[in-house]
Amino acid sequence: MAAAAAAAARPLVSVQPLENDMATDGGAAGVNSVALPDFSNNARQPYAVSRHAGELTSAESWGTGRPVSRIPRVPGQGAFGNMCRDGRMFAPTKIWRRWHRASQLKTLEPSFPHNPKYPEMAAAAARPLVSVQPLENDMPTDGGAAGVNSVPLPDVMKAAIRPDIVTFVHGQISNNARQPYAVSRRAGHQTSAESWGTGRAVSRIPRVPGGGTHRAGQGAFGNMCRGGRMFAPTKIWRRWHRAVNVTQKRHAVVSAIAASAVPSLVFARGHRIEEVPELPLVISDAAEAAEKTSAAVKILKQVGAFPDAEKAKDSHSIRPGKGKMRNRRYISRKGPLVVYGTEGAKLVKAFRNIPGVEVAHVSRLNLLKLAPGGHLGRFIIWTKSAFEKLDEIYGTFDKLSEKKKGYVLPRTKMVNADLARIINSDEVQSVVKPIKKETKRAPLKKNPLKNLNVMLKLNPYAKAAKRMALLAEAERVKAKKEKLDKKRNQTTKEETSTIKSAGKAWYKTMISDSDYTEFENFSKWLGVS
Repeated sequence: MAAAAAAAARPLVSVQPLENDMATDGGAAGVNSVALPDFSNNARQPYAVSRHAGELTSAESWGTGRPVSRIPRVPGQGAFGNMCRDGRMFAPTKIWRRWHRASQLKTLEPSFPHNPKYPEMAAAAARPLVSVQPLENDMPTDGGAAGVNSVPLPDVMKAAIRPDIVTFVHGQISNNARQPYAVSRRAGHQTSAESWGTGRAVSRIPRVPGGGTHRAGQGAFGNMCRGGRMFAPTKIWRRWHRAVNVTQKRHAVVSAIAASAVPSLVFARGHRIEEVPELPLVISDAAEAAEKTSAAVKILKQVGAFPDAEKAKDSHSIRPGKGKMRNRRYISRKGPLVVYGTEGAKLVKAFRNIPGVEVAHVSRLNLLKLAPGGHLGRFIIWTKSAFEKLDEIYGTFDKLSEKKKGYVLPRTKMVNADLARIINSDEVQSVVKPIKKETKRAPLKKNPLKNLNVMLKLNPYAKAAKRMALLAEAERVKAKKEKLDKKRNQTTKEETSTIKSAGKAWYKTMISDSDYTEFENFSKWLGVS
Protein backbone atom coordinates (compact mmCIF):
# COMPACT_ATOMS: atom_id res chain seq x y z
CA MET A 1 0.00 0.00 0.00
CA ALA A 2 2.87 2.36 0.74
CA ALA A 3 4.32 1.83 -2.72
CA ALA A 4 0.93 2.41 -4.33
CA ALA A 5 0.43 5.61 -2.35
CA ALA A 6 3.81 6.88 -3.51
CA ALA A 7 2.99 6.12 -7.13
CA ALA A 8 -0.42 7.79 -6.88
CA ALA A 9 1.20 11.23 -6.86
CA ARG A 10 2.20 10.76 -10.53
CA PRO A 11 0.42 7.62 -11.82
CA LEU A 12 0.99 8.43 -15.52
CA VAL A 13 4.15 9.29 -17.46
CA SER A 14 3.82 11.09 -20.77
CA VAL A 15 5.37 9.53 -23.87
CA GLN A 16 7.43 12.21 -25.59
CA PRO A 17 6.40 12.53 -29.27
CA LEU A 18 8.90 12.68 -32.10
CA GLU A 19 8.79 14.54 -35.36
CA ASN A 20 6.45 13.12 -38.02
CA ASP A 21 4.66 10.95 -35.41
CA MET A 22 1.17 9.81 -36.22
CA ALA A 23 -1.66 10.94 -33.93
CA THR A 24 -1.95 7.38 -32.58
CA ASP A 25 1.72 7.45 -31.64
CA GLY A 26 1.25 10.39 -29.28
CA GLY A 27 2.18 13.13 -31.74
CA ALA A 28 1.00 16.70 -31.72
CA ALA A 29 -2.60 15.65 -32.27
CA GLY A 30 -2.59 12.72 -29.84
CA VAL A 31 -1.96 12.13 -26.15
CA ASN A 32 -0.04 9.07 -25.01
CA SER A 33 0.98 8.05 -21.52
CA VAL A 34 1.93 4.92 -19.59
CA ALA A 35 1.48 3.88 -16.00
CA LEU A 36 4.27 4.54 -13.53
CA PRO A 37 5.02 1.42 -11.51
CA ASP A 38 7.06 1.98 -8.38
CA PHE A 39 9.72 -0.69 -8.05
CA SER A 40 12.46 1.58 -6.71
CA ASN A 41 12.37 0.00 -3.26
CA ASN A 42 12.62 -3.52 -4.65
CA ALA A 43 16.10 -2.86 -6.01
CA ARG A 44 17.54 -1.97 -2.63
CA GLN A 45 20.29 -4.15 -1.27
CA PRO A 46 19.89 -4.99 2.43
CA TYR A 47 22.46 -3.35 4.68
CA ALA A 48 23.11 -3.26 8.40
CA VAL A 49 25.81 -2.32 10.86
CA SER A 50 27.87 -5.09 12.39
CA ARG A 51 26.37 -6.88 15.37
CA HIS A 52 29.62 -6.20 17.22
CA ALA A 53 29.95 -2.52 16.31
CA GLY A 54 30.54 -0.39 19.39
CA GLU A 55 30.86 -3.40 21.66
CA LEU A 56 34.39 -4.59 20.82
CA THR A 57 35.67 -3.87 24.31
CA SER A 58 35.46 -5.44 27.74
CA ALA A 59 33.87 -2.45 29.44
CA GLU A 60 32.03 -2.92 32.73
CA SER A 61 29.93 -0.63 34.86
CA TRP A 62 31.48 0.79 38.04
CA GLY A 63 28.13 0.31 39.77
CA THR A 64 26.62 2.71 42.26
CA GLY A 65 28.34 4.61 45.05
CA ARG A 66 30.58 6.68 42.76
CA PRO A 67 29.76 10.16 41.45
CA VAL A 68 29.51 8.87 37.85
CA SER A 69 26.75 7.30 35.80
CA ARG A 70 26.29 3.53 35.68
CA ILE A 71 27.25 3.31 31.98
CA PRO A 72 29.87 0.59 31.27
CA ARG A 73 33.34 2.13 31.20
CA VAL A 74 36.68 1.47 29.59
CA PRO A 75 39.21 2.93 32.06
CA GLY A 76 37.72 6.39 32.35
CA GLN A 77 35.51 6.67 29.26
CA GLY A 78 31.97 5.39 28.77
CA ALA A 79 31.34 2.61 26.27
CA PHE A 80 28.55 0.60 24.57
CA GLY A 81 25.87 3.29 24.91
CA ASN A 82 24.63 5.26 21.93
CA MET A 83 25.49 8.47 23.79
CA CYS A 84 29.15 7.43 24.17
CA ARG A 85 32.03 8.10 21.82
CA ASP A 86 32.71 4.97 19.72
CA GLY A 87 29.59 3.32 21.21
CA ARG A 88 26.96 1.50 19.22
CA MET A 89 24.24 3.41 17.43
CA PHE A 90 20.69 3.60 18.80
CA ALA A 91 18.54 0.77 17.40
CA PRO A 92 21.21 -0.73 15.11
CA THR A 93 20.01 -1.39 11.58
CA LYS A 94 19.10 -5.02 10.80
CA ILE A 95 19.04 -6.88 7.49
CA TRP A 96 15.54 -8.23 8.22
CA ARG A 97 14.00 -4.82 7.67
CA ARG A 98 11.05 -4.76 5.23
CA TRP A 99 13.10 -3.68 2.23
CA HIS A 100 10.65 -4.37 -0.57
CA ARG A 101 7.21 -3.08 -1.32
CA ALA A 102 4.26 -4.58 -3.13
CA SER A 103 2.61 -2.28 -5.67
CA GLN A 104 -1.12 -2.27 -6.30
CA LEU A 105 -2.10 -4.20 -9.37
CA LYS A 106 -4.15 -1.21 -10.55
CA THR A 107 -1.06 0.98 -11.00
CA LEU A 108 0.65 -1.72 -13.07
CA GLU A 109 -2.38 -2.65 -15.15
CA PRO A 110 -1.23 -1.16 -18.50
CA SER A 111 1.87 -3.39 -18.54
CA PHE A 112 -0.01 -6.61 -17.69
CA PRO A 113 -1.03 -8.70 -20.73
CA HIS A 114 -4.57 -10.05 -20.38
CA ASN A 115 -5.49 -13.48 -21.67
CA PRO A 116 -9.28 -14.00 -21.73
CA LYS A 117 -8.83 -17.77 -21.86
CA TYR A 118 -7.03 -17.84 -18.51
CA PRO A 119 -8.41 -15.24 -16.08
CA GLU A 120 -5.90 -16.38 -13.44
CA MET A 121 -3.06 -15.39 -15.75
CA ALA A 122 -4.52 -11.92 -16.27
CA ALA A 123 -4.65 -11.30 -12.54
CA ALA A 124 -1.50 -12.98 -11.28
CA ALA A 125 0.98 -13.37 -14.13
CA ALA A 126 2.75 -10.34 -15.48
CA ARG A 127 4.59 -12.38 -18.12
CA PRO A 128 3.00 -15.39 -19.86
CA LEU A 129 6.44 -16.20 -21.31
CA VAL A 130 9.70 -16.71 -19.45
CA SER A 131 13.01 -16.08 -21.16
CA VAL A 132 15.58 -18.86 -21.19
CA GLN A 133 18.90 -17.36 -20.12
CA PRO A 134 21.59 -18.37 -22.61
CA LEU A 135 24.97 -19.63 -21.48
CA GLU A 136 28.38 -19.15 -23.03
CA ASN A 137 29.06 -21.25 -26.15
CA ASP A 138 25.36 -22.08 -26.55
CA MET A 139 24.08 -22.98 -29.99
CA PRO A 140 21.47 -20.63 -31.56
CA THR A 141 18.86 -23.35 -31.03
CA ASP A 142 19.58 -23.24 -27.32
CA GLY A 143 18.80 -19.54 -27.08
CA GLY A 144 22.31 -18.24 -27.62
CA ALA A 145 23.42 -14.90 -28.95
CA ALA A 146 21.95 -15.57 -32.39
CA GLY A 147 18.61 -16.95 -31.20
CA VAL A 148 15.78 -15.94 -28.91
CA ASN A 149 14.30 -18.63 -26.72
CA SER A 150 11.40 -18.51 -24.29
CA VAL A 151 9.04 -20.96 -22.60
CA PRO A 152 5.45 -20.45 -21.43
CA LEU A 153 4.92 -19.83 -17.74
CA PRO A 154 3.50 -23.05 -16.22
CA ASP A 155 0.28 -22.84 -14.25
CA VAL A 156 2.00 -24.13 -11.13
CA MET A 157 3.74 -20.75 -10.89
CA LYS A 158 0.31 -19.08 -10.69
CA ALA A 159 -1.12 -21.35 -7.99
CA ALA A 160 -2.25 -20.09 -4.61
CA ILE A 161 0.53 -19.48 -2.09
CA ARG A 162 -0.50 -21.06 1.21
CA PRO A 163 2.11 -20.46 3.93
CA ASP A 164 -0.16 -22.14 6.50
CA ILE A 165 -0.13 -25.43 4.57
CA VAL A 166 3.61 -25.19 3.90
CA THR A 167 4.44 -24.58 7.56
CA PHE A 168 2.24 -27.45 8.76
CA VAL A 169 3.43 -29.99 6.19
CA HIS A 170 7.08 -29.05 6.67
CA GLY A 171 6.78 -29.51 10.43
CA GLN A 172 5.13 -32.92 9.95
CA ILE A 173 7.48 -34.43 7.38
CA SER A 174 10.57 -33.08 9.13
CA ASN A 175 9.56 -35.22 12.13
CA ASN A 176 10.10 -38.34 10.02
CA ALA A 177 13.87 -37.83 10.11
CA ARG A 178 14.08 -37.90 13.89
CA GLN A 179 16.05 -40.63 15.60
CA PRO A 180 14.37 -42.07 18.70
CA TYR A 181 16.07 -41.17 21.95
CA ALA A 182 15.48 -41.87 25.62
CA VAL A 183 17.33 -41.82 28.91
CA SER A 184 18.61 -45.06 30.40
CA ARG A 185 16.10 -47.12 32.36
CA ARG A 186 18.62 -47.34 35.21
CA ALA A 187 19.53 -43.63 35.30
CA GLY A 188 19.15 -42.24 38.83
CA HIS A 189 18.40 -45.66 40.35
CA GLN A 190 21.91 -47.14 40.50
CA THR A 191 22.13 -47.02 44.30
CA SER A 192 20.63 -49.05 47.15
CA ALA A 193 18.88 -46.11 48.81
CA GLU A 194 16.04 -46.71 51.25
CA SER A 195 13.78 -44.39 53.16
CA TRP A 196 14.50 -43.79 56.84
CA GLY A 197 10.81 -43.71 57.56
CA THR A 198 9.11 -41.33 59.96
CA GLY A 199 10.22 -40.02 63.34
CA ARG A 200 13.64 -38.69 62.32
CA ALA A 201 12.69 -35.10 61.49
CA VAL A 202 13.69 -35.56 57.83
CA SER A 203 11.67 -36.19 54.71
CA ARG A 204 10.74 -39.73 53.72
CA ILE A 205 12.70 -39.64 50.44
CA PRO A 206 14.96 -42.69 49.98
CA ARG A 207 18.47 -41.97 51.26
CA VAL A 208 21.88 -43.38 50.36
CA PRO A 209 23.09 -45.77 53.09
CA GLY A 210 26.50 -45.93 54.73
CA GLY A 211 28.71 -43.33 56.33
CA GLY A 212 32.11 -41.69 56.14
CA THR A 213 31.27 -39.77 52.97
CA HIS A 214 29.17 -36.79 51.96
CA ARG A 215 27.03 -39.00 49.76
CA ALA A 216 25.76 -41.03 52.71
CA GLY A 217 22.40 -39.79 53.88
CA GLN A 218 21.68 -37.77 50.74
CA GLY A 219 18.33 -38.14 49.02
CA ALA A 220 18.15 -40.34 45.93
CA PHE A 221 15.79 -41.60 43.20
CA GLY A 222 13.44 -38.60 43.23
CA ASN A 223 13.42 -36.03 40.46
CA MET A 224 13.97 -33.32 43.08
CA CYS A 225 17.19 -34.97 44.31
CA ARG A 226 20.72 -34.45 43.08
CA GLY A 227 21.70 -37.53 41.11
CA GLY A 228 18.12 -38.76 40.92
CA ARG A 229 16.10 -39.69 37.85
CA MET A 230 14.25 -37.14 35.75
CA PHE A 231 10.51 -36.67 35.98
CA ALA A 232 8.68 -38.94 33.51
CA PRO A 233 11.79 -40.49 31.92
CA THR A 234 11.63 -40.38 28.11
CA LYS A 235 10.84 -43.62 26.28
CA ILE A 236 11.71 -44.76 22.78
CA TRP A 237 8.13 -45.78 22.03
CA ARG A 238 7.06 -42.19 21.55
CA ARG A 239 5.12 -41.48 18.31
CA TRP A 240 8.05 -40.08 16.39
CA HIS A 241 6.75 -40.09 12.82
CA ARG A 242 3.77 -38.41 11.20
CA ALA A 243 1.60 -39.38 8.27
CA VAL A 244 0.55 -36.49 6.03
CA ASN A 245 -2.19 -36.50 3.41
CA VAL A 246 -0.76 -36.91 -0.07
CA THR A 247 -2.85 -34.08 -1.53
CA GLN A 248 -1.83 -31.81 1.31
CA LYS A 249 1.85 -32.52 0.64
CA ARG A 250 1.33 -31.81 -3.06
CA HIS A 251 -0.40 -28.51 -2.27
CA ALA A 252 2.54 -27.53 -0.08
CA VAL A 253 5.05 -28.30 -2.84
CA VAL A 254 2.98 -26.35 -5.37
CA SER A 255 2.81 -23.35 -3.01
CA ALA A 256 6.58 -23.45 -2.51
CA ILE A 257 7.17 -23.55 -6.28
CA ALA A 258 4.77 -20.64 -6.84
CA ALA A 259 6.47 -18.61 -4.09
CA SER A 260 9.87 -19.13 -5.74
CA ALA A 261 8.62 -17.02 -8.67
CA VAL A 262 7.84 -13.97 -6.48
CA PRO A 263 10.95 -11.76 -6.16
CA SER A 264 9.81 -10.10 -2.95
CA LEU A 265 9.44 -13.46 -1.18
CA VAL A 266 12.83 -14.63 -2.43
CA PHE A 267 14.40 -11.37 -1.24
CA ALA A 268 12.62 -11.65 2.11
CA ARG A 269 14.05 -15.11 2.65
CA GLY A 270 17.54 -13.62 2.44
CA HIS A 271 18.72 -14.70 -1.02
CA ARG A 272 21.07 -12.39 -2.92
CA ILE A 273 19.37 -12.05 -6.30
CA GLU A 274 20.23 -8.43 -7.12
CA GLU A 275 22.09 -9.49 -10.29
CA VAL A 276 19.57 -12.13 -11.41
CA PRO A 277 17.90 -10.99 -14.68
CA GLU A 278 14.41 -12.34 -13.85
CA LEU A 279 12.42 -14.77 -11.77
CA PRO A 280 11.68 -17.59 -12.32
CA LEU A 281 15.25 -18.10 -13.56
CA VAL A 282 15.45 -20.58 -16.45
CA ILE A 283 18.77 -21.52 -18.08
CA SER A 284 19.44 -23.57 -21.17
CA ASP A 285 19.87 -27.33 -21.04
CA ALA A 286 23.56 -26.93 -21.81
CA ALA A 287 24.06 -26.56 -18.05
CA GLU A 288 23.14 -30.23 -17.57
CA ALA A 289 26.31 -31.24 -19.39
CA ALA A 290 28.62 -29.49 -16.89
CA GLU A 291 30.98 -32.01 -15.27
CA LYS A 292 33.44 -29.85 -13.33
CA THR A 293 32.78 -27.61 -10.36
CA SER A 294 34.63 -24.80 -12.14
CA ALA A 295 32.09 -25.04 -14.98
CA ALA A 296 29.25 -24.93 -12.45
CA VAL A 297 30.70 -21.80 -10.81
CA LYS A 298 31.03 -20.23 -14.25
CA ILE A 299 27.34 -20.93 -14.95
CA LEU A 300 26.30 -19.35 -11.64
CA LYS A 301 28.33 -16.24 -12.42
CA GLN A 302 26.80 -15.92 -15.90
CA VAL A 303 23.22 -15.87 -14.54
CA GLY A 304 24.01 -13.66 -11.51
CA ALA A 305 23.44 -16.41 -8.92
CA PHE A 306 27.00 -16.64 -7.63
CA PRO A 307 26.58 -13.92 -4.91
CA ASP A 308 23.96 -16.12 -3.26
CA ALA A 309 26.35 -19.09 -3.26
CA GLU A 310 29.08 -16.84 -1.84
CA LYS A 311 26.69 -15.73 0.90
CA ALA A 312 26.12 -19.37 1.85
CA LYS A 313 29.85 -20.09 1.90
CA ASP A 314 30.64 -17.03 4.04
CA SER A 315 27.92 -17.93 6.55
CA HIS A 316 29.71 -21.13 7.60
CA SER A 317 30.02 -20.80 11.38
CA ILE A 318 29.89 -22.77 14.62
CA ARG A 319 26.43 -23.54 15.92
CA PRO A 320 25.43 -21.84 19.18
CA GLY A 321 24.29 -24.09 21.99
CA LYS A 322 24.82 -27.76 22.76
CA GLY A 323 24.20 -28.93 19.21
CA LYS A 324 27.89 -28.44 18.50
CA MET A 325 28.56 -31.36 20.88
CA ARG A 326 26.11 -33.63 19.05
CA ASN A 327 27.52 -33.89 15.54
CA ARG A 328 25.86 -30.64 14.45
CA ARG A 329 28.85 -28.38 14.95
CA TYR A 330 28.58 -26.13 11.90
CA ILE A 331 25.69 -24.22 10.34
CA SER A 332 25.40 -22.27 7.10
CA ARG A 333 22.75 -20.50 5.05
CA LYS A 334 21.01 -22.03 2.07
CA GLY A 335 22.08 -21.05 -1.44
CA PRO A 336 20.32 -21.61 -4.78
CA LEU A 337 18.53 -24.85 -5.65
CA VAL A 338 19.32 -26.18 -9.14
CA VAL A 339 16.46 -28.22 -10.64
CA TYR A 340 17.27 -30.34 -13.70
CA GLY A 341 15.03 -32.45 -15.92
CA THR A 342 17.23 -35.15 -17.48
CA GLU A 343 17.85 -38.36 -15.57
CA GLY A 344 21.54 -39.06 -15.01
CA ALA A 345 22.59 -35.50 -15.83
CA LYS A 346 26.24 -34.74 -15.14
CA LEU A 347 25.57 -31.43 -13.41
CA VAL A 348 24.83 -33.25 -10.15
CA LYS A 349 28.52 -33.88 -9.48
CA ALA A 350 29.45 -30.42 -10.74
CA PHE A 351 27.16 -28.48 -8.38
CA ARG A 352 27.20 -30.69 -5.29
CA ASN A 353 30.62 -29.49 -4.10
CA ILE A 354 29.62 -25.80 -4.00
CA PRO A 355 28.69 -24.79 -0.42
CA GLY A 356 25.00 -24.00 -0.04
CA VAL A 357 24.02 -25.14 -3.56
CA GLU A 358 21.62 -28.09 -3.74
CA VAL A 359 20.49 -30.15 -6.73
CA ALA A 360 17.14 -31.89 -7.30
CA HIS A 361 15.34 -33.61 -10.15
CA VAL A 362 12.09 -31.97 -11.23
CA SER A 363 10.08 -35.15 -10.65
CA ARG A 364 11.47 -35.57 -7.12
CA LEU A 365 11.07 -32.09 -5.66
CA ASN A 366 11.08 -32.13 -1.88
CA LEU A 367 9.42 -29.55 0.35
CA LEU A 368 12.42 -29.67 2.69
CA LYS A 369 14.49 -28.23 -0.17
CA LEU A 370 11.84 -25.99 -1.72
CA ALA A 371 11.00 -24.30 1.61
CA PRO A 372 13.75 -24.94 4.17
CA GLY A 373 12.49 -24.33 7.67
CA GLY A 374 8.96 -23.94 6.32
CA HIS A 375 9.90 -20.52 4.89
CA LEU A 376 8.67 -19.74 1.38
CA GLY A 377 10.83 -18.13 -1.29
CA ARG A 378 13.74 -20.50 -2.09
CA PHE A 379 15.90 -19.24 -4.95
CA ILE A 380 15.52 -21.89 -7.68
CA ILE A 381 17.46 -22.18 -10.94
CA TRP A 382 15.50 -24.22 -13.49
CA THR A 383 16.89 -25.87 -16.58
CA LYS A 384 14.72 -25.54 -19.64
CA SER A 385 13.78 -29.23 -19.74
CA ALA A 386 12.79 -29.18 -16.06
CA PHE A 387 10.72 -26.02 -16.48
CA GLU A 388 8.82 -27.49 -19.42
CA LYS A 389 7.90 -30.60 -17.41
CA LEU A 390 6.12 -28.69 -14.63
CA ASP A 391 2.76 -28.63 -16.45
CA GLU A 392 3.07 -32.36 -17.11
CA ILE A 393 3.93 -33.20 -13.50
CA TYR A 394 1.58 -30.86 -11.63
CA GLY A 395 -1.08 -30.27 -14.28
CA THR A 396 -2.91 -27.01 -14.99
CA PHE A 397 -6.06 -25.35 -13.70
CA ASP A 398 -8.08 -27.12 -16.41
CA LYS A 399 -6.16 -30.38 -16.78
CA LEU A 400 -5.25 -33.14 -14.34
CA SER A 401 -1.65 -34.05 -13.68
CA GLU A 402 -0.19 -36.80 -15.85
CA LYS A 403 2.25 -38.00 -13.20
CA LYS A 404 0.26 -37.54 -9.97
CA LYS A 405 -2.97 -39.49 -10.16
CA GLY A 406 -6.11 -37.38 -9.74
CA TYR A 407 -4.25 -34.23 -8.73
CA VAL A 408 -5.37 -30.81 -9.92
CA LEU A 409 -3.84 -27.48 -8.99
CA PRO A 410 -5.58 -25.66 -6.12
CA ARG A 411 -7.52 -22.63 -7.24
CA THR A 412 -7.27 -19.37 -5.39
CA LYS A 413 -10.26 -18.17 -3.38
CA MET A 414 -9.97 -14.84 -5.20
CA VAL A 415 -8.66 -14.38 -8.72
CA ASN A 416 -7.68 -10.85 -7.77
CA ALA A 417 -6.70 -10.24 -4.15
CA ASP A 418 -6.62 -6.45 -4.51
CA LEU A 419 -9.70 -5.58 -2.47
CA ALA A 420 -9.35 -1.86 -3.08
CA ARG A 421 -9.49 -2.42 -6.82
CA ILE A 422 -12.52 -4.70 -6.51
CA ILE A 423 -14.46 -2.38 -4.20
CA ASN A 424 -13.78 0.68 -6.34
CA SER A 425 -14.58 -1.07 -9.63
CA ASP A 426 -17.54 0.09 -11.69
CA GLU A 427 -19.23 -3.30 -11.40
CA VAL A 428 -19.34 -3.15 -7.59
CA GLN A 429 -19.98 0.57 -7.24
CA SER A 430 -22.94 0.38 -9.63
CA VAL A 431 -24.88 -1.88 -7.24
CA VAL A 432 -23.67 -0.48 -3.94
CA LYS A 433 -26.13 1.73 -2.10
CA PRO A 434 -25.11 5.39 -1.86
CA ILE A 435 -23.58 6.70 1.32
CA LYS A 436 -26.14 7.80 3.89
CA LYS A 437 -25.21 11.38 4.62
CA GLU A 438 -28.08 12.02 7.04
CA THR A 439 -27.38 10.69 10.48
CA LYS A 440 -30.44 9.13 12.03
CA ARG A 441 -30.02 9.00 15.77
CA ALA A 442 -32.24 7.25 18.29
CA PRO A 443 -34.52 9.68 20.17
CA LEU A 444 -33.44 10.63 23.66
CA LYS A 445 -36.24 9.75 26.05
CA LYS A 446 -36.68 12.40 28.76
CA ASN A 447 -38.46 12.12 32.09
CA PRO A 448 -41.66 14.28 32.03
CA LEU A 449 -41.53 14.59 35.82
CA LYS A 450 -38.20 16.38 35.50
CA ASN A 451 -38.55 18.03 32.10
CA LEU A 452 -41.35 20.66 31.87
CA ASN A 453 -41.39 20.81 28.06
CA VAL A 454 -41.99 17.07 27.82
CA MET A 455 -44.71 17.31 30.50
CA LEU A 456 -46.47 20.10 28.56
CA LYS A 457 -46.63 17.83 25.52
CA LEU A 458 -48.30 15.16 27.61
CA ASN A 459 -50.45 17.49 29.78
CA PRO A 460 -51.00 21.09 28.57
CA TYR A 461 -52.72 21.95 31.89
CA ALA A 462 -49.49 21.18 33.76
CA LYS A 463 -48.22 24.73 33.21
CA ALA A 464 -51.34 26.32 34.77
CA ALA A 465 -51.29 23.80 37.62
CA LYS A 466 -47.67 24.54 38.33
CA ARG A 467 -48.31 28.29 38.26
CA MET A 468 -51.21 27.96 40.68
CA ALA A 469 -49.05 25.86 42.99
CA LEU A 470 -46.32 28.49 42.89
CA LEU A 471 -48.82 31.29 43.67
CA ALA A 472 -50.33 29.30 46.54
CA GLU A 473 -46.86 28.71 47.94
CA ALA A 474 -46.06 32.41 47.68
CA GLU A 475 -49.31 33.29 49.54
CA ARG A 476 -48.50 30.81 52.27
CA VAL A 477 -45.00 32.22 52.74
CA LYS A 478 -46.38 35.76 52.83
CA ALA A 479 -49.02 34.90 55.46
CA LYS A 480 -46.44 33.19 57.64
CA LYS A 481 -44.13 36.16 57.47
CA GLU A 482 -46.91 38.57 58.41
CA LYS A 483 -47.85 36.42 61.36
CA LEU A 484 -44.29 36.31 62.63
CA ASP A 485 -43.82 40.03 62.12
CA LYS A 486 -46.94 40.69 64.06
CA LYS A 487 -45.61 38.70 67.01
CA ARG A 488 -42.21 40.37 66.81
CA ASN A 489 -43.37 44.06 66.92
CA GLN A 490 -40.95 46.40 68.80
CA THR A 491 -42.19 47.73 72.23
CA THR A 492 -42.31 51.42 73.13
CA LYS A 493 -40.14 53.12 75.81
CA GLU A 494 -43.04 53.34 78.28
CA GLU A 495 -43.76 49.63 77.93
CA THR A 496 -40.06 48.86 78.32
CA SER A 497 -39.76 50.92 81.53
CA THR A 498 -42.95 49.34 82.92
CA ILE A 499 -41.56 45.84 82.23
CA LYS A 500 -38.24 46.71 83.91
CA SER A 501 -39.90 48.19 87.02
CA ALA A 502 -42.14 45.15 87.32
CA GLY A 503 -39.07 42.94 87.17
CA LYS A 504 -37.27 44.89 89.87
CA ALA A 505 -40.33 44.75 92.15
CA TRP A 506 -40.57 40.99 91.67
CA TYR A 507 -36.88 40.62 92.52
CA LYS A 508 -37.23 42.59 95.76
CA THR A 509 -40.21 40.52 96.75
CA MET A 510 -38.28 37.34 96.10
CA ILE A 511 -35.35 38.52 98.28
CA SER A 512 -37.59 39.55 101.13
CA ASP A 513 -39.49 36.31 101.00
CA SER A 514 -36.21 34.40 101.14
CA ASP A 515 -35.05 35.95 104.43
CA TYR A 516 -35.73 33.03 106.79
CA THR A 517 -33.86 34.47 109.79
CA GLU A 518 -37.05 36.07 111.03
CA PHE A 519 -38.53 32.68 111.70
CA GLU A 520 -37.41 30.77 114.81
CA ASN A 521 -37.57 27.31 113.36
CA PHE A 522 -35.46 28.23 110.39
CA SER A 523 -32.93 29.98 112.59
CA LYS A 524 -32.35 26.82 114.58
CA TRP A 525 -32.05 24.82 111.44
CA LEU A 526 -29.60 27.27 109.87
CA GLY A 527 -27.61 27.42 113.08
CA VAL A 528 -28.08 31.18 113.53
CA SER A 529 -27.94 32.29 117.18
